[in-house]
Amino acid sequence: MKISKETKIGAIFIVGAVLLIWGYNFLKGQDILTRSRTFYAVYQNVSGLGKANPVFINGMQVGQVTQMYFDPSLNGDIIIGLTIDHDFPIPKNSIAEILSTDLMGTKAVSLHLGSAPELAEEGDTLASKLAATLSEQVEETIGPLKKRTETLLSNIDEILINLNDALSKEQVKSIKGSFTLLNSSLKNADTLMQNISGFVSEEKSKTQEILINLESITANFNNNNEKLTEIITNFHSLSDTLVKSNISGTLRSVNKSMADFSQIMNKINKGEGSIGQLLNNDTLYLELEKSSRDLNLLLEDIRLHPKKYVKLSLF
Repeated sequence: MKISKETKIGAIFIVGAVLLIWGYNFLKGQDILTRSRTFYAVYQNVSGLGKANPVFINGMQVGQVTQMYFDPSLNGDIIIGLTIDHDFPIPKNSIAEILSTDLMGTKAVSLHLGSAPELAEEGDTLASKLAATLSEQVEETIGPLKKRTETLLSNIDEILINLNDALSKEQVKSIKGSFTLLNSSLKNADTLMQNISGFVSEEKSKTQEILINLESITANFNNNNEKLTEIITNFHSLSDTLVKSNISGTLRSVNKSMADFSQIMNKINKGEGSIGQLLNNDTLYLELEKSSRDLNLLLEDIRLHPKKYVKLSLF
């Protein structure tokens, strides 16, 4: 079957018209090939929101802004049409919030889902909210701090002026000198800390050697644990034996003996008794010396004149 030229032209015209209509609506942010729902929100200020700006639910884009116009009552309110291309259920008490998506101020609408059991139907008007811009948030955070800083700087400036008026030149020089001394003290402290650091570094090796020796001693104790236990046991046995023995009686006997010996020595020192007379009286010494001298003379005389004392007779 041969298609006529007129039929081809008509078909091309219809396809072109369809594409033209679809492209026009697509540029307007509407997709006629997708089932969509449109909800509305009323704002006193849209803060730079425009058509084709995205609509998000929990960060996911589900539609876009398709309509923007003033309220017919001309009260200044702006009505925004939100076309949702998703079947996600939207509770009736959900809130449409205009917010910034980046630092450049690009706007979007975020749907904060409510908790109502009833779902919003196409054409319903949702509650609206305008989020603070980044600059407004910064101003809200920094503003009070800025005011406090300005007040503080003003007070400091006033204090410095009053201080400058109250201090004389000599006092200013004295304060400068104090700061100079403080700087010198800090330098000395830094030098001292460096010296201490050097000393610690030098003594580190000695400390390590001491720790090694302590570790060696501990190891020796561990290796001779049985011998140490035996020594301690023997010492404990000796202490028990000493406790059981009559040490107090022995000590009393020793003390008595020492007292008796002390009395004997006192008597000897006083010249009492034979030993005392011998040690303290020199008469006996002189008599013995005289006897020894006479004995020597006798022996010498016998040696020189033996015939005087020994008579030999043969017949």
